[in-house]
Amino acid sequence: MLLTLIRTTRPNFLILTVAVVALAVALATQHSQPLSLELAALVLFGAVAAHAGVNVLNEVHDARSGLDLLTHRTPFSGGSGALQAHPAAIDAAALMGKVLLILVTAIGCFFIYLRGLQLLPLGLAGLLLVISYTPIITHRPWLCLVAPGFGFGPLMVMGSYFVLTGEYTASVFWVSLIPFFLVNNLLLLNQFPDAAADSQVGRSNLLTAYGTRVASITFRIFLGFTYLLLALLLIVEVLPTKAALGFMSLVVALPLFRACATLDKPLPTRLLALNVVLTISLPLLISLGLLLH
Repeated sequence: MLLTLIRTTRPNFLILTVAVVALAVALATQHSQPLSLELAALVLFGAVAAHAGVNVLNEVHDARSGLDLLTHRTPFSGGSGALQAHPAAIDAAALMGKVLLILVTAIGCFFIYLRGLQLLPLGLAGLLLVISYTPIITHRPWLCLVAPGFGFGPLMVMGSYFVLTGEYTASVFWVSLIPFFLVNNLLLLNQFPDAAADSQVGRSNLLTAYGTRVASITFRIFLGFTYLLLALLLIVEVLPTKAALGFMSLVVALPLFRACATLDKPLPTRLLALNVVLTISLPLLISLGLLLH
């Protein structure tokens, strides 16, 4: 049972949260006095718990709706398969998802106590995103497109930065748009293997609503915006020169950009893997550049 519950958190996917929080920590280190390692660890724990909570609730919802019985599972999509293998664990997983939400809320309240009510709007937006993602957002194509990036970009990066430093800055907002574009694209490609199953249970995303051509164009626009934004932030010195390490990820991004000129279903697993590597490596490379500054 315990192993089944752990699998519903999709542990491999939680690496993304580590990469995004690392970016916030690196920005805070660059802009502020030496940071509290204990506070940074609590920020990471809260972010991972929020991500895990979304994953668990998504697994429970998809198991109860029958969606995961229809999907062609890949290492990057279609759920973990844990609740399909052990359906008796569904109620326990639902309880764990709720406990994770309560835990995240408690951590958020502590951060508000520590830093003030300025954090409250981001906290409420994050909680609303977690609760509404599977039952509401996944049925609205354009909202479904940008919600993941909003959660991992502006909400997670700016929220983590504020907890660590006690302030918001415009520069951090602009940097947070890099994971915004990357994570939107991550979910967009991962929807390809599930497109037929999503349609059968009433989910509506950019791919199922508008087709592969619109999805392909959107993916390439977002990918282009990611590197254009990185270049602009370096030119105007929002990011230090060493953050140009992020451009090392072009060895992954360029083949992905070419391959996604004409997306179709099903996608080769290789493309999904490249997209995951890009989404995790680019924030980490920028973080390394910030820490080396």
